Amino acid sequence: MSIRVLVADDQDLVRTGLRLILGTLDGIEVVGEARDGQEAVRLARELRPDVCLMDIRMPVLDGVEATRQLAGPGVADPVAVVVITTFDLDEYVHGALSAGATGFLLKDSGPELLGEAIRAATRGDSLISPSITRRLLSTFAGTGRAAPPAQPLDPLTEREEQVLLTLARGRTNAEIAAELHISLSTVKTHIGSLMAKLGARNRVEVAMWGYETGRVRE
Repeated sequence: MSIRVLVADDQDLVRTGLRLILGTLDGIEVVGEARDGQEAVRLARELRPDVCLMDIRMPVLDGVEATRQLAGPGVADPVAVVVITTFDLDEYVHGALSAGATGFLLKDSGPELLGEAIRAATRGDSLISPSITRRLLSTFAGTGRAAPPAQPLDPLTEREEQVLLTLARGRTNAEIAAELHISLSTVKTHIGSLMAKLGARNRVEVAMWGYETGRVRE
């Protein structure tokens, strides 16, 4: 069964380009296109795609608010949102991640990384483009808070700390498993435990917490 994708971007050429790129990838189907955030929310609720590729700067309703409405806190049946943006819009990306996006990519990331991000999102996983993970998250660490976030009541184990560091640097589950010499299922167990202890909705929020607490440094 194909992964159903909704593309949201206000530029016709970008939407056309993304549709063409996604059309070359096995098992991925574009089921709709939106020209602004409001249309993206409406179509996502109507079509129920597996993933929404969301631009940030769009008219009527921007990508951050559209993401919040589709994947934010309190959304009963969220849609996985992957943000696509340009390198100079860091603050918008950080806002989208806080609003519930499960990952982000640069628009010039290429077909392979785009496909990986979409497939990861359908698994409840996240792909954070390694080339911008440190810049985005470390630049904005703590900018949305008056004080560092509280430590969990149940302290992280040594292994959870190790998984947190690798995750926050943009590693996939398979890369974490190889780097720490543990099984893929063990990685998933540790990430699930981290999310529960930190009250995080997804891997991105776990990564952001790592930067905001100073655990992850350049």
